[in-house]
Amino acid sequence: MLDSKNSSVSSAKLVSKDPNMSSSLNSKERSWPLALLLSAIILPVVAAIVVYQLDSFDAAPMPLHELSQPPEPAVLRNERMLEGAKLLGVGKFQGPEDILYDSRSEIIYTGSGDGWIQRVWLNESASDTVVENWVSTGGRPLGLALGLNNEIIVADAYKGLLNISRDGAMELLADEAEDLKFKLTDDVAVAEDGMIYFTDASYKYSLHESLQDILEGRPYGRLISFDPVSKRTKVLLSDLYFPNGVAISPHQDYLVFCETSMRRCRKYYIHGKKKGDVEQFINHLPGMPDNIKYDREGHYWIALPTENTMFWNVAVKYPVVRKATAIIQRLIGRVKMEKNGGVLIVDMEGKPVAHYQDVGLSLVSTGIKIKNHLYCGSLVYPYIIRLNLDQHPAQARS
Repeated sequence: MLDSKNSSVSSAKLVSKDPNMSSSLNSKERSWPLALLLSAIILPVVAAIVVYQLDSFDAAPMPLHELSQPPEPAVLRNERMLEGAKLLGVGKFQGPEDILYDSRSEIIYTGSGDGWIQRVWLNESASDTVVENWVSTGGRPLGLALGLNNEIIVADAYKGLLNISRDGAMELLADEAEDLKFKLTDDVAVAEDGMIYFTDASYKYSLHESLQDILEGRPYGRLISFDPVSKRTKVLLSDLYFPNGVAISPHQDYLVFCETSMRRCRKYYIHGKKKGDVEQFINHLPGMPDNIKYDREGHYWIALPTENTMFWNVAVKYPVVRKATAIIQRLIGRVKMEKNGGVLIVDMEGKPVAHYQDVGLSLVSTGIKIKNHLYCGSLVYPYIIRLNLDQHPAQARS
């Protein structure tokens, strides 16, 4: 057996006598980390390119000329609305998406993610809010409206257009129009003559795929009417970009409907000389609109689930970003891309008047004024947000 000390000395002498061997060894030692580093970078990039090329999701260019202008800011603002807000019924809701107020009974109705339509009795104290599971649709109730006979008309994302009587009996009114099934029945409004107007946000994607619709950037949505007398549906407008909230004007001559992907709300005339015409109401919103409510005081309240973040501004311009996002979502789950949600108040001409928002808010789906309070619903929160507008008003910036 060789003595370890003598062996080490001998090896050192051999290396010192052969400088080329020493240089070669050092070069090999340096090349290993470099090769590993390149592999760690190049292989994932190559894999990502292959996945991207093979994926069938096809994001389309969007009409950028309608999305390029900055939003008009509201004069009055409250950018910290959560600081004065109360949370109602904490833990008793699963995403109270829409809020319907029956002024006669002073009861709020809302639809929850577990399929229940819930009734809410309001109290001065947020902790004393009473919540009752009233009727389960077996689907996902979104938009709600009060019918002429005190029934509740429901836009259920999965079931279609429903009628629920005061005693809780449920009837399917419609689940298709022009031989095309609804895929995402979204919001609903009832006119004084009983005609029902509602949106089918997408005939391609369902609710749990709704982000895919927005990322694809194609107009799969429709604005539809339902005649309760003839029981017939009629497609009023098609090729809409995720049509969402809908509200009827105070004079019952037009609808205002929101297109989430296009950051705008438009008018559709249902009566008068302009019947069938479409006009701009408000473009270049500061966020993506969801539901819209008229307050009977000359204002529309537009819920904004998110502001126009840097990500969304880039994604609108580049289909490659939207396709990559769709693939990532499918592989690892939904990535949060929303912030500064809130409610924008506009006048009858669509001019911004006030803006309530908070950096901690996202996916706000409804904003409705009830007496002197703003109530906000959401797709995700387990509560309803209430803000006293007298105590926490939107104010002009100094």
